[in-house]
Amino acid sequence: MKVQELRNLSKDELAQKEKALKDELFKLNMQRYSGRVEKPHMFSLIKRDIARIQTILNSKGTWETDSPIEKKEKLNG
Repeated sequence: MKVQELRNLSKDELAQKEKALKDELFKLNMQRYSGRVEKPHMFSLIKRDIARIQTILNSKGTWETDSPIEKKEKLNG
């Protein structure tokens, strides 16, 4: 997934996409432990996508809901 595509999604859509990716990662892990993984490269791709989504959710959660004064206070400590 491209970062720009993810940034255009809402928080709810990002959360749903994260849940779907985590489910897919779980299924891949089940295949790993049963001894037959068809696409082993997908582990790293899915983990990266989950990290991208979490980063975007974190930035949206922190900056979009705060007022300018609260943002300044967070930056200054």
